[in-house]
Amino acid sequence: MIGHLKGILTAKHPPGLVIDVQGVGYEVEAPMSTFYDLPAVGDPLILLTHLVVREDAHVLYGFGTEAERSLFRGLLKVSGVGAKMALAILSGISVEGFILCVQQQDHASLVKVPGIGKKTAERLIIEMRDRIDGAVGTAAFNPSQSGGGATDPRGEAFSALVSLGYKPAEVSLMLKKVPESVISTEEIIRSVLQNLARK
Repeated sequence: MIGHLKGILTAKHPPGLVIDVQGVGYEVEAPMSTFYDLPAVGDPLILLTHLVVREDAHVLYGFGTEAERSLFRGLLKVSGVGAKMALAILSGISVEGFILCVQQQDHASLVKVPGIGKKTAERLIIEMRDRIDGAVGTAAFNPSQSGGGATDPRGEAFSALVSLGYKPAEVSLMLKKVPESVISTEEIIRSVLQNLARK
């Protein structure tokens, strides 16, 4: 299994891109959420990867964060959801947005994602419900764990609060109530805990 690629971005044509790793060009498919944060062609890049082996091809998928890759892997375990649909889901909704849809059983928002019908949305909510708080959830859904190693105070706060036992959906809602003027991880966590205490 190829866990990640570190090299030079040589081409990007959504959903495909090419990374040159010491003279070898790896073709990778990535969701739009990852494409939005790609550097310019010619710049260095690190992407987390997942290899899908089919009878007719080996396809490498790339992700900017561990959260995206974890959700992708979780979606592949849902009956009727293949890599193409999983990529479409990640392109059409954020990881936190998907978590909220599952936790709140929000079929309407999932149906807005291209290729997702009512029955598929219902199946996603049913089959992903336990995985969100299990293997696919918790610290794996830390928005700050990007391939480039950038830190995000809100992402760090999200991870810390989830590790304390709070539900990812609840933490996401509470983070939205924290003013943008609050920028340090510690202050964000303190603000969220104060809001939770008032509930």
